[in-house]
Amino acid sequence: MAKKCVYCSAELSGENAVDVCERCGISVWGEKMFQAIKDNMNAARDSGDLNQGNIGIAS
Repeated sequence: MAKKCVYCSAELSGENAVDVCERCGISVWGEKMFQAIKDNMNAARDSGDLNQGNIGIAS
């Protein structure tokens, strides 16, 4: 199932760490703040911090 923007339901690529499209993100937060949000979310995803609540089955 493809990810969609939480504001306008536009299709998002799987590489986005935020569930907001570029157009809506800039409209809501402004260009600089949205870029900061994306940078921080991507850094958190890359370090594994976004998956802290996931529980896996031990092998």
